[in-house]
Amino acid sequence: MPGAPLKPMLATTGPLPSGVGWTYEFKWDGIRALADVGTGRQHLYARTGTEITVAYPELAGLADHLAGLPDPVDDALLDGEVVLFAGSGAPSFVALAERMHVRDRARAARLAASAPVTYLIFDLLRLGGADLTGRPYVERREVLESLGVGGPRWAVPPAYDDGETTWQVAGEHGLEGVMAKRSTSTYRPGVRSPDWVKVKLDVTGDFVVGGWRPGARRIGGLLVGVPRPDGRLTYRGRVGGGIGAALQRQLLHELEPLRTTGSPFAGDVPREDARGAIWVDPTVVVEVKYGQRTPDGRLRFPRVLRLRPDKPAREVADVD
Repeated sequence: MPGAPLKPMLATTGPLPSGVGWTYEFKWDGIRALADVGTGRQHLYARTGTEITVAYPELAGLADHLAGLPDPVDDALLDGEVVLFAGSGAPSFVALAERMHVRDRARAARLAASAPVTYLIFDLLRLGGADLTGRPYVERREVLESLGVGGPRWAVPPAYDDGETTWQVAGEHGLEGVMAKRSTSTYRPGVRSPDWVKVKLDVTGDFVVGGWRPGARRIGGLLVGVPRPDGRLTYRGRVGGGIGAALQRQLLHELEPLRTTGSPFAGDVPREDARGAIWVDPTVVVEVKYGQRTPDGRLRFPRVLRLRPDKPAREVADVD
């Protein structure tokens, strides 16, 4: 991974754990980001390892803020989520999507003024040159909270010991769900660990786009699947719901350069779905809300929720 100090630890999807030994946080609908900060330096990295510092100039004062604390911090590696709160007060991934790929400083500054983000810090991985990843989660949180980090564009959101209440409050405030973390768990870079469990309020899944079918609009439906070991996709269905004008523009921007002549799916795509299809290299990931699945694994009542530019196609897996 170029540039980034390490890969972030990842969560599994599952039901809400209960009992002693778990701590609960809200799940924020943003993008994961590691902040490597210290005297005279500040670098922000996406989950993929790409440096995204220039995209969020409103976060540039974090290093100076840490250096100015009563107990100054001259070196830290933080883990958190970049979130854009909409007028309703809830996170808006759609609004945040406009800012993700900005690398022009002038445009980033304009967007920061009109639609600023907040960096929600939930873990501390290094402090003063000392590696904290081997310490239990509750100890890392205790040290993080003791620093007194808080500013106009960054904060340490609270953690709770009551999972059911946290879940109910998340639903009442329109949040994405809950993150449950085993209190004794160490931080395992790059590992998708059952010690962290993400519990979404909606039943959703991530799927790779293998093509689209034109309809009344340029995109009538996406043809999606999950990767196989041979690099091809197992077909999971056609998704037409949820594609509004703004999302269609984003999808076409990502998919048009990926056009190819052959289907990336293994086996046959149903004739009614394949008719007139435009095939693409399978690299774009979308999050889809759906009901149950058919016996052969097809999605029922699916709707596209958003693009997932932060997630590589190789990390998509069937969870049902």
